[in-house]
Amino acid sequence: MELDPKSLDIPDRYKLLIGGIVPRPIAFVSTLSMSNKLNLAPFSFFAGVSSNPMTILFCPANKPDGTDKDTLRNALPVAEGGRGEFVVNVVSHAFARQMSACAEELPFGDSEFDLSGLTARSSTRVAPPGVAESRLSFECVTQRVVRLNPGAPAGGNIIIGEVVWVHAADGLVNERRHVDPGMLDAIGRMGGMNYCTTRDRFEMPMGRRALE
Repeated sequence: MELDPKSLDIPDRYKLLIGGIVPRPIAFVSTLSMSNKLNLAPFSFFAGVSSNPMTILFCPANKPDGTDKDTLRNALPVAEGGRGEFVVNVVSHAFARQMSACAEELPFGDSEFDLSGLTARSSTRVAPPGVAESRLSFECVTQRVVRLNPGAPAGGNIIIGEVVWVHAADGLVNERRHVDPGMLDAIGRMGGMNYCTTRDRFEMPMGRRALE
């Protein structure tokens, strides 16, 4: 089968992306509106970008009517009307269902913290709180927003943020700054409504030694 993306409708392109790019880490992003309303939403188009400076990105799509989602609106740089800050919380299996509940479409200003029962934790360097239940959180300052299709339904947006503080549960990170994957117990997003755990792991060397 050969497919031309331009010949596919948007939902079919989306299904190919989420079904083929797997598993995807989940950015559980907490933000704060200019009127101090909390927002919490999961995004699985998410990646680390750089260690120098320490930078991550996530990608909220536009709403079906082409307007900005609350997370994007809140995380926009100050010059563009937002707070310019956000927190990415890693999702562990223990609160997977609460994370999924936060995908509910709520009126602007209604808090997904209230809906899910998750706990807001004060941040150190940014105004938006983190998720207390998360064992690893990254406080970020928005560096840039790239709009791939402004005003279009499901148009893509890339939010790039510099990490300015890291919260880690006691015992999660060792003295060499290695994260304990068993304790983190992160989940990943597959296609459709499917998720996966990170409990089945294996090691192998890099480079030519991997072939031995």
